Amino acid sequence: MTRLESPERVLSTLEQDGSRRWLKPRLSHGAFLNYRRKVGYALIAIFIVIPFISIKGKPAMLLDVVNRQFTLLGYTFLPTDTVLLALFILGLFVAVFLATALFGRVWCGWACPQTVYLEFVFRPIERYFDRTKEEGRVQRMIVKYVLYFLISLAMAHVFLAYFVGIENLFKWVRQSPLEHPASFLIVAATTGLIMFDFCYFREQTCILACPYGRLQSVLLDRHSLIVSYDRERGEPRGKLRRRPRPDDNTPERGDCVNCGLCVMTCPTGIDIRDGLQMECIGCAQCVDACNRVMTKIKKPTGLIRYSSQATMDHEAKRLIRPRVIIYPAIVAIVAVAFLVTLSQKKTADVTVMRNLGNPYTVLDGDRIANGIRIKITNRGKSDANYQIAPVNHPDAQISLADGIIAVAAGTSRTEGAQIIVPRSAFVDGAFEAAIRVSDGSMFDQTITYRLHGPYSSAAAPEEPR
Repeated sequence: MTRLESPERVLSTLEQDGSRRWLKPRLSHGAFLNYRRKVGYALIAIFIVIPFISIKGKPAMLLDVVNRQFTLLGYTFLPTDTVLLALFILGLFVAVFLATALFGRVWCGWACPQTVYLEFVFRPIERYFDRTKEEGRVQRMIVKYVLYFLISLAMAHVFLAYFVGIENLFKWVRQSPLEHPASFLIVAATTGLIMFDFCYFREQTCILACPYGRLQSVLLDRHSLIVSYDRERGEPRGKLRRRPRPDDNTPERGDCVNCGLCVMTCPTGIDIRDGLQMECIGCAQCVDACNRVMTKIKKPTGLIRYSSQATMDHEAKRLIRPRVIIYPAIVAIVAVAFLVTLSQKKTADVTVMRNLGNPYTVLDGDRIANGIRIKITNRGKSDANYQIAPVNHPDAQISLADGIIAVAAGTSRTEGAQIIVPRSAFVDGAFEAAIRVSDGSMFDQTITYRLHGPYSSAAAPEEPR
């Protein structure tokens, strides 16, 4: 069987024979690395601290999947907040599109957890222990992976705190895993996935798994900020000639001395001189590396720099362009819709649903009963007793103990009941009942619900009993 050879490298992490090309990028010190370190360690600190912060007596962020409650900045989103959650997610996605259109893949290189933890936690440890000395190499490797495990375990616990709360986490840590096996297995699995990602998969996450890089073709335009190589200034490449001979007829070379440091320092293994590529995460390590070389050979820095394709082609800068107008407009509309919807939210959510079985029942005294289920979600901070009463017919009744449903703070409760009205209230087999739900102080809402009953016509179908 003949193997087809690719004329070019298919992926930056793939060798010509199909095997994986393992990357160990060289660290290039410079201004951008210093800025990224500050941003990265600040983001790690924020990730650790958020579960400990409370706002209005609630966690700053808690994703309680079991109880279907998402708390963000002191506000709790419940299953009845589908519209709010949809608006929030839509606004977040469009904001990412806007940031990408303006600043390229700034998220990938500066703020993505994959990049932050790999470049500023795991790779520094690797560089420290994977030294060239052969003596003690096995011991150093063991210590390295023990550190990897401890860091992964800590990250998994912090990650779990976002879903169960810091108090539950501390309680479980002090208990035997047998008392909370599900949470223990989640932490164990998360620790294993973190180890797999940062010890083995690494940059493959950005290149193969993450779809963001593949969306560049639609999210970026010619005026988006990207890491760019100045071909006019850099080409043709070649070694630096300090003292050219008078008889040397070789064409003048560009500023690029073809040292290859921009490739050796790239965390995804690409050559930025080949132009914009899917694997580029915009981390500017190649910029720092090239600037140091240019400074050393007394050439102007910026041979590789943050710029745009339009600027490199000497086109006029265009900050105002269709996508830069459309994206903010969408974000503004979504934000207004979100705030309006949020402002209209009350301290409780009430849903009236039809009960199972016959649509109605004929009772003694020529009365008609409809079975219903009333679901009340108490969004308040204290327990509440909700009075339930039909209000648009003087003889209407509700079969509910004391006409009250007690609901604890932050929980939901569903109660079955019957609404009973005289037969005379029905017109063409229906009656629009108005049901008032009130806690006597903060919440008062009247809900219209259609009741089914017998037709007044003699040709009406047989009444179910």
